[in-house]
Amino acid sequence: MINIFIGYDPREAVAFHALSHSIHKRASEPVSITPLVLSQLGKDMWRERNPLQSTDFSFSRFLAPSLCNHEGWLIFMDCDMLVLDDIANLWALRDEQYAVMCVKHNHTPIEDVKFLGAIQTKYEKKNWSSVMLMNNAKCTALTPDYVNEASGLDLHRFNWLGNDELIGELPHRWNHLVDYDPPEDIDNISNLHYTIGGPYFKETENCGYSREWAAEYEDMISAG
Repeated sequence: MINIFIGYDPREAVAFHALSHSIHKRASEPVSITPLVLSQLGKDMWRERNPLQSTDFSFSRFLAPSLCNHEGWLIFMDCDMLVLDDIANLWALRDEQYAVMCVKHNHTPIEDVKFLGAIQTKYEKKNWSSVMLMNNAKCTALTPDYVNEASGLDLHRFNWLGNDELIGELPHRWNHLVDYDPPEDIDNISNLHYTIGGPYFKETENCGYSREWAAEYEDMISAG
């Protein structure tokens, strides 16, 4: 079973469902998808919302290994994505020498505000945590207490690992930053990340690869 956790924010509910649909439609192996809904995480997530949080799942993503009792592997994904490949191909990249595997972007946003007026934060390892293969037995530092008390920078910069050599690298195709990364032929992209704002927001409805998202949405709601 491919165990996937997806960040959930009610303002992006349609994005979550479109992403889930895109995964299931292309998967060649059984998939279990869990949305990280804050209202369902009461006993594990009690920290107050930080003004710099752009989504409900800014910190809850780091609870996923604990929710799995620190056993096995999982995939975490932000909800503002669209998978165009068999998720089993990402799952097959698991490497036991690492605690976390991700696309190691060298990304410094130039804008100060992103979707829905959220502040655009800038820090080392920006967007690394938006897609993660997590080896749960090596993520035991991520207890609920730690996730609720650590700074955002400590969490997103993987300071809890204590050693960057425990961070493996995934192919860039698994986290293509729409309208940041140079345009690619769609066949060279496994996962689109609408990190500035997706086509489901009026302000960004004409963003890059908006047609791909719209086609997926139409396929999802089609009864035919």
